[in-house]
Amino acid sequence: MYRDLDSILALSPTQEDGLRLQKRYLELRENLFLFLDDPTIPPTNNSSEQALRWSVIFRKVTNGFRSTWGRDLFAAVRSIVNTGRRQGFSAFESILIALNPLKSLFAIG
Repeated sequence: MYRDLDSILALSPTQEDGLRLQKRYLELRENLFLFLDDPTIPPTNNSSEQALRWSVIFRKVTNGFRSTWGRDLFAAVRSIVNTGRRQGFSAFESILIALNPLKSLFAIG
């Protein structure tokens, strides 16, 4: 697998996009296949995309926000709720934790 990757990365792209992609993969080479060695690492970022999907649909249905503060508030609340949900908290619990200066959704353990 890594031999195949090395042979692909050894190619000489001629287009700007190809060069940019090659540079990115050369920098990430060691981490490209981590999901094969560690079953706790998902092979895709679908969970992140799925978390954003609700916000995209909301924006399209409502035709956007009338104010920047409304847009920013919506993004902040969705971020808090989604982070809390991944840790097993309800939306209400996530917001309470976020508003509590002595707690954090990002605490380890």
